[in-house]
Amino acid sequence: MSGPISPKRAKETALLGLGSVTLTLGAAAVLLLLGGYDPVQAADAMLRGSVGSWNTFVSITLVRAVPLLFAGLAVALAFRAGIWNIGAEGQLYVGAVAGVWVALTFTDLPGPFLVTSALTASVIAGGVWALVPTLMKLRLGIGEVITTILMNFVGIYLAAWMVHGPLQERRGVFPQTDRIVDAARLPDLISGTRLHLGFALALVLAGVLAFVLQRTRFGFHLRAVGASPAAAAVAGRIDPNRVILITFLASGAIAGLAGGVEVTGLTYALYEDLSDGWGYTAIAVALLGGLRPGGVIVTAIFFGALQAGAGAMQRDAGIPAAWVDVVEALVILAVLGLDRIRAARAGYHRGEEAR
Repeated sequence: MSGPISPKRAKETALLGLGSVTLTLGAAAVLLLLGGYDPVQAADAMLRGSVGSWNTFVSITLVRAVPLLFAGLAVALAFRAGIWNIGAEGQLYVGAVAGVWVALTFTDLPGPFLVTSALTASVIAGGVWALVPTLMKLRLGIGEVITTILMNFVGIYLAAWMVHGPLQERRGVFPQTDRIVDAARLPDLISGTRLHLGFALALVLAGVLAFVLQRTRFGFHLRAVGASPAAAAVAGRIDPNRVILITFLASGAIAGLAGGVEVTGLTYALYEDLSDGWGYTAIAVALLGGLRPGGVIVTAIFFGALQAGAGAMQRDAGIPAAWVDVVEALVILAVLGLDRIRAARAGYHRGEEAR
């Protein structure tokens, strides 16, 4: 059973994240210059739009970070086991569908039971959605990258069909559901702000995952399978298929919870375009966070700040909000590039020591 993360590894992860952010922001500044924009004005607008005041930080940045935090944890968990779950977006949508359906259907349930039932339905739906690519991987040997991407489209179109059909609001005018009753809503975490209890739930979940990964036998098995499924099987007492099954389903369940928390904590209804690509942004969040729960918390807030500041940049500096999408792509490239360099250097030093 593994103990805590070594100081050396923690330092390497922190430096990788810091280096990735530095490279990304530098490259983004160059792109802004090439596009005829002022990087200083852009940075000023972004800071004011994300952390310009306490209420801005809490009600906008942290609120935007909540779905990224849940989805980032889902992706990080899967990636740690060597499972390339690219399907968090679809799992999030079906979780939102299940959660809002329960909230709209069982309105007679007492408040705590209703919101708990809605979130439980979201967890189950996300896990079930991940079951299809899991079985295709384990039984048919089909790579999960393709199947999870395809399941994203199915989940997104399922949600669109629901808000245009069976769950559309009573007037039948807008592609959304009716708003859920007060009893089905998550309470505010900080009075006078839009931050809801979902943020605290995400932090607790991150702590639980950190404990499981570092302090339990299953966490050791998960990391062993992530390093090498074949070696883990040969070592004995580890069933890679069992670890993959449990981890894949747990990853989908957490992504589903992201959707459930969003509809019960913030929007109070299901919309056709509920997600702003959170399931895909979660990949950057997980990678920049070093696939570790603590790192995911920090990077989710960072990306929440980027998204919160995007509107201010567009309004005050005339910079398209899509610039944030470019930054997210640059983050992934920077993380992968620097991690490859780090791995190559580590291999070189091991070779030198063996001589």
